[in-house]
Amino acid sequence: MISLLDESFTSLNDYIFDLKPGKILILVDENTHQYCLPTLLGNMETDVPFEIIEIEAGEELKNIETAVQLWEILSEFETDRKSLLINLGGGVITDLGGFVASTYKRGIKFINIPTTLLGMCDASIGGKTGIDHQFLKNIVGTFAQPEKIFVFPPFLKTLPFEELRSGFAEMLKHGLIADAKHWHDLISIVKLTPITISPYITRSMQIKETVVEKDFKEENIRKSLNFGHTIGHAVESLFLKSGKIVPHGECVALGMICETKLSFYEGLIDENTSKIIIQHLRRFYPELNISAFSNSEILSVMRNDKKNTTGEIKFSLLNSIGHSVFDYQCNVENINKCLNFYKDANPDE
Repeated sequence: MISLLDESFTSLNDYIFDLKPGKILILVDENTHQYCLPTLLGNMETDVPFEIIEIEAGEELKNIETAVQLWEILSEFETDRKSLLINLGGGVITDLGGFVASTYKRGIKFINIPTTLLGMCDASIGGKTGIDHQFLKNIVGTFAQPEKIFVFPPFLKTLPFEELRSGFAEMLKHGLIADAKHWHDLISIVKLTPITISPYITRSMQIKETVVEKDFKEENIRKSLNFGHTIGHAVESLFLKSGKIVPHGECVALGMICETKLSFYEGLIDENTSKIIIQHLRRFYPELNISAFSNSEILSVMRNDKKNTTGEIKFSLLNSIGHSVFDYQCNVENINKCLNFYKDANPDE
């Protein structure tokens, strides 16, 4: 399903030629329109008619209003089930575009061409689509696999550093939950750049793809990919509600710090292991000031997480570097302790 693109986009052109879609729609945001679309159009060899659909950039646009607008645009373009939607962008574009494609006329074909590190290593893989609603992350969505995922690492050169760092959090997560060597390779990087990160992208993608192949509908092992996300998503949602957009990866890094500490409090890992993991995570990520959010607020959002059943908060935690457990129900006192641990370490408070 995943294909690395050469400079001529050969595998993409071969795919379109074999598919013979009636029409192509290319979904971009204002950034990928400027920095990535020219490369795609300059290398796409096809006689199939295509239309460009541009939306504004930003997580705050990943909502039902934007989805409705996109459904209306597809209808205006007389898009049918033989059409192909190309999602050219980061996680917002692949999440939103996949959701719209999977629901329009009960599903049209779509492919993802991720342009961010987060998109390449996480958001574009696995067939989860979704939109945010009432400040809850991806609370509405579908399971729908893209036809293909085409990856072109040179797109990373268009990213600001913050976006590169955001995606790197998901790579670190993959190492922590499934591959100790991958984790140690990543923490050996001194400075995050497209050049230093690129050699490890394929391995991160393989880890996620392998997990998804075993459990597409997230009934068991796929839940391990949520490490760092139970707390991270809650904090990200609260920032979103307050009007502040914090990069997804920075919230996941916060979540991984808290949930690593929680793994220690629950007796799954020893204190030294937790200290080493947290030390490396803090080396890459700035502390976020979450003093405005009470623990009860954070817990309330966490209880509305998609992974939960009967209101019980379920975690994916570590039992060693490279191994994890899922569906783990924690002592509420320990959850509060790990949140306080993070808050107490925040130098801005």
